[in-house]
Amino acid sequence: MSTPFKLTRVASLKTVADFRTHCAAVGADLPLEDSIEAGPGNPLLQPITRCMINGKTIGNSIAIHPMEGWDGTTTGGISEEMKRRWQRFGASGAKLICGAEAMAVRADGRANMNQLIINETNQAGITELVSILKAEHLARWGSIDDLVIGFQLTHSGRFCRPHDKKRWESRVAYRHPLLDKKFNVTSDDQVLTDADVEELIRCYVRAARIARDCGADFVDLKHCHGYLLHEFLSAHTRPGKFGGSFGNRTRILRDIIAGIRADDNAIDIGVRLSLFDMVPFRPDPALSVPGKLGPGIPEEHAHLLPYHFAFGVNPAKPTEIDLTETFAFVQLLGELGVKILNTTAGSPYSTPHLQRPAAYPPSDGYQAAHDPLIDVARQVQAVRVVRERAPHDMIVVSSGLSYVQEYLPHLAQHILRTGGSDSIGIGRAVLSYPSMLADAAKNGSIETKFICRTFSDCTTAPRNGLISGCYPLDKFYTAKPEFQQLKDIKKNVGA
Repeated sequence: MSTPFKLTRVASLKTVADFRTHCAAVGADLPLEDSIEAGPGNPLLQPITRCMINGKTIGNSIAIHPMEGWDGTTTGGISEEMKRRWQRFGASGAKLICGAEAMAVRADGRANMNQLIINETNQAGITELVSILKAEHLARWGSIDDLVIGFQLTHSGRFCRPHDKKRWESRVAYRHPLLDKKFNVTSDDQVLTDADVEELIRCYVRAARIARDCGADFVDLKHCHGYLLHEFLSAHTRPGKFGGSFGNRTRILRDIIAGIRADDNAIDIGVRLSLFDMVPFRPDPALSVPGKLGPGIPEEHAHLLPYHFAFGVNPAKPTEIDLTETFAFVQLLGELGVKILNTTAGSPYSTPHLQRPAAYPPSDGYQAAHDPLIDVARQVQAVRVVRERAPHDMIVVSSGLSYVQEYLPHLAQHILRTGGSDSIGIGRAVLSYPSMLADAAKNGSIETKFICRTFSDCTTAPRNGLISGCYPLDKFYTAKPEFQQLKDIKKNVGA
């Protein structure tokens, strides 16, 4: 059984010295700089020169992570909410849009019935999104010659809900002894056959061609958060040519890239990778009470040792990370000509404390069992060692940093100046304050009233069939009827 602890809110730490003292007290190794540097010397404003993407040098070291809004049309097309989000991406000042929207490569691979589908039918709409982003960026920041835009291509695999917001229609790489029940995997018929995988590869190839025609500079082949390509990395128990050995478990990636090149498509390629995962976690039932989730504890797994159902873990103790295969995968990416590695960890469905450390859990999550800064530090350290081992001409993007809140610019400066990564990525925090890092670098200060406080409403909303957005801080969402619906949902689930 875990032990409850009293969380110290980051906002209560009024100075860098206070933040350092607190990190030391909880055991979070997070070095940061004393102040925010204003002006052209700030490392956030430095161009990335390791390699060029579509013939362009990325103009600064700020990136926007890909995300879903659960707000497209039921045919996978664009919406006004989506247009606004892409406009705000353009306003952010980031010169690397590292995936933009998570786009399903086919309709049955959607995580929700309103996810964007990248196909010929929706091509004009997606092209419009690119134009909106570029126009806003040009108006706000003066140039798009050094702006690089990627599309994240995905199949949601275990997390497919393409026809009903509440009905799982999971397709998986293999049967998982802990996750199958949660996602309604009840039959081997839901495991993709090798022939199914080969057809899926063709879907990725077609999607990459459409991405090029829509104006994308690169495609991100999503290998993170338990979605299908990430699940293949842990398909140790799968028979046949797409499972078992490391070579087989990475075959789908190699075949997708080979197919893109055989299609005479020179578009650049990135990968977003969960560097490590763990055994799934759940709320501790002994400490869960009405209206309050318990702290996260690992699912029972002693009967599954050695544990062969996750990537980047110690199979003898799957609550510990092991980056041996992660390093091998990053080396493979270099050999395949992948230019951008966007890092992350875990899965929002089974290990949200790894993926996105937060003060408040999503409705299907659990309370933190320890200070979330420990989880931030774990990702920072993992990204640093990956950057050290990655090919020199590969761009490595940091992730999982939003929880440090007003100290993000101080931490970002230290990471970049000491070679911990090449770009600082932000995701959901951009929903409340798109230009946070650009403002920090330009002015030496930020607007604290817009900082994401990790309420997790942007996750709780779509988990319950609502569109995603920053309901606490973005007036656009506060004014929507979903705002009150979300408040009622949180009261009922104890989030």
